[in-house]
Amino acid sequence: MFRVVVGHSDDPDSQNAIAEVLQECSRSLAGSIPQAGLLFTAIDFDHALILQHIQDAFPGIELIGGTTNGEISSVLEFQQDSLTLMLFATDEVEIRAGIGREASKNPHLAAQQAIAQAKAKSASLPQLCLTFPDSLTSNGVLILEGLQQSLGGYIPIIGGMTADDYTFDKTYQFFQGEVLSDSVPVLLFSGKLLFSHGVASGWTPISQRSRVTKVHGNVVYEIDGRRALDFYQHYLGEERFASNYAIHALAVFEDQDHFYLRAPNGYDRQSGSVTFFFDIPEQAIVQITDATRDNILSASETSLKNALADYPGVEPTAALLISCAARRRILGTLAKEEYQLIKKHLPEALPCCGFYAYGEIAPLVGGGQTQYHNKTFVTLLIGTK
Repeated sequence: MFRVVVGHSDDPDSQNAIAEVLQECSRSLAGSIPQAGLLFTAIDFDHALILQHIQDAFPGIELIGGTTNGEISSVLEFQQDSLTLMLFATDEVEIRAGIGREASKNPHLAAQQAIAQAKAKSASLPQLCLTFPDSLTSNGVLILEGLQQSLGGYIPIIGGMTADDYTFDKTYQFFQGEVLSDSVPVLLFSGKLLFSHGVASGWTPISQRSRVTKVHGNVVYEIDGRRALDFYQHYLGEERFASNYAIHALAVFEDQDHFYLRAPNGYDRQSGSVTFFFDIPEQAIVQITDATRDNILSASETSLKNALADYPGVEPTAALLISCAARRRILGTLAKEEYQLIKKHLPEALPCCGFYAYGEIAPLVGGGQTQYHNKTFVTLLIGTK
């Protein structure tokens, strides 16, 4: 048995919202006891109250999650200022949670602690890792490195960085009954699990391929030996770059055909450097990109289609959807269309849950190395053999 249910409420009152969600989930569970869950909420809720109610309803549940820039589910589709809960009731798949704390002090250690705690609860080898780390206190690339070292490179990691509705003040992560910041929650799946994923952005390269020749973490100083700022302005022009540089993400190539995105979030005229939201490797092959709203929207559909094409079973049991907060901001009122496009290709009763993140986590292709992404839509399909 592998039953997945979803509840979703847009009631602004925390007590009413979690009561509605738990009632909805309990009705769909039909007496089954959930082993684990995912909780995604807006930043302004009373998160401690919400977690306490979940723990009271399902003592000992292996629960993780975090705050968002928007929520998605098969119940209410796209929402803002809401909370959504996905629960897993199963005797075929083992699901265990772990937490790493104080990620800002040692991102590698926090990631390793989270994996070690989850692994200690199970004798089975993990097949899949979900994670929703803090986005504002630590280096996400270093967190990912720590997760990969602890798991081994062959275990896919899917997730997103927690958000706070573009205030960039403080995000929260959830673990069991705790509300945390500066942490790395994980959920490990093992057993008779089937899964696949898809990744797409809608951003298209517009410059020639070039090489990063001087970089420090997330600050790029030179590309092809010229100042990074001059490289951008060569293709975009000084005025266009200054007014709209954030949309022109840098495609960073993993191989000849596949790239992940790094979004610029500032530049310095004196040094000629461009700063990005995540680190970029030295000697990486890169291209400047551009996107239209139509292409951004259609990428959500592409992400799902890729996941469906790779799904190893007959039909998935549930879907996890993670989109970028930057996509939502660019799309504006069209953001709700991302789920509408996906819904056309899924069974009507398939439980879906997800959120808008400050960075997405997934391998570019099945069997590939997990990467951090900007401006990307990630679909995860799960089921059992």
